[in-house]
Amino acid sequence: MTQDQYTRQDPRSQYPKPELDGGDQGHPGITGSMPDRPDHGEESYRGSGRLTGRRAVITGGDSGIGRAVAIAYAREGADVLISYLPEEEEDAASTAELIEKAGRKAVRVPGDIRDESHCKAIIDRAVSDLGGIDILVNNAAYQMAQPGGIEDITTDQFDRVLKTNLYAMFWLSRAAVPHLSPGATIINTASIQAYQSSYALLDYATTKGGIVAFTKALAEELASKGIRVNAVAPGPIWTPLIPATMPEEKVKSFGADTPLARAGQPAELAPAYVYFASNESSYTTGEVLGITGGKPVS
Repeated sequence: MTQDQYTRQDPRSQYPKPELDGGDQGHPGITGSMPDRPDHGEESYRGSGRLTGRRAVITGGDSGIGRAVAIAYAREGADVLISYLPEEEEDAASTAELIEKAGRKAVRVPGDIRDESHCKAIIDRAVSDLGGIDILVNNAAYQMAQPGGIEDITTDQFDRVLKTNLYAMFWLSRAAVPHLSPGATIINTASIQAYQSSYALLDYATTKGGIVAFTKALAEELASKGIRVNAVAPGPIWTPLIPATMPEEKVKSFGADTPLARAGQPAELAPAYVYFASNESSYTTGEVLGITGGKPVS
């Protein structure tokens, strides 16, 4: 029997436990270069029309969590625009192919979201190419672990992390709001790092805490317009960013410290993004859903 997200399985053994091999990666990492490929739901996600006719924008939609969300949204009936860095074109093309295979429209917009004008251009492309926006997923992020802590975090790195993770979310959301109608949703990718911050990811954790605050404040503002804003807080999820930005010894044990004793796979997060995008979560706004393998989010 083909397994999908509805098939009962043992969560401890559903996916491999450490050690995982991500290959020798430079930032931002490429899925095809990972000996142990992440599961994005390519063979397992089964749609049921929950997002039929909707139009979604996903930043960082080429790989990792973004690719899993793009696959799920397309199979649920949504057209999808993905934004990504130009050097991620190989992954973006593969994701677009999967969207189109589901019978939906795929729009690719390469560029750097640290540029405010590019963020506006992403929203403009969604309006022109998709005919509007119903779902904005602020998912793209930058991290670079510094085992030496704050003294090893340069101003350039701190600036890059904040611009990618916080400024871009602000710019994209601000540009999108005028195009959103009642029933539309904004979904932000936070992290367990907002609650259990690691000193080696001090700058990244700072932005993820900011995303939680941003989500709650924007949710309060937009509720009167019938627009909901929520966040997903992943734990250790196996994506190209992990081998590209973490020391080898950390990659080998990645996810082992969770109660389920393994890393999560992008496909395991996709249903949460579908839930927040669909009308099933109509009475949920300003919420943060932790998907962490058992690590507490509070």
